[in-house]
Amino acid sequence: MISQIENNAILGQAKIDMITLNEYFDGNVKSLGYESEEGKSTIGIIEKGEYEFNTSQHEMMTVIEGLLNVLIPGELDWKAVHNGESFEVEANSSFKVKVEGQVSYLCKYS
Repeated sequence: MISQIENNAILGQAKIDMITLNEYFDGNVKSLGYESEEGKSTIGIIEKGEYEFNTSQHEMMTVIEGLLNVLIPGELDWKAVHNGESFEVEANSSFKVKVEGQVSYLCKYS
C-alpha cells in the first residue's frame, strides 16, 4: 500500500505541488516525487530485501549508491546494477529487485 503526503507552497494565489512522499513495502522503500522540465522523477532509498514493482509508465532507474540486482521482464537472469548504472522497464509491466544493503536511486518516468 502506498501512502502519500504532499507538501504544497502557496505563491500568490497559485498552489504548486512541490514534493510527494511515497512509501512502499511497510516503509522499506521510500521516495520523494517531483516534476522538473525533464518530466516526472522520484529519488529514493530501498532497504535490504526483495521487492516487486509494477509500472504504469516507462521507467529508467539509475543507482546512485549501492548495488541493486534486478530481474527485468522477459529476462531469465538477474542483472547487477552498480553506482551510476541504469536499467529501463516498459510501461504496464513489473520488475523485481534484490538488495543486500541500502540503495539510493533516481527513477525517471516517460
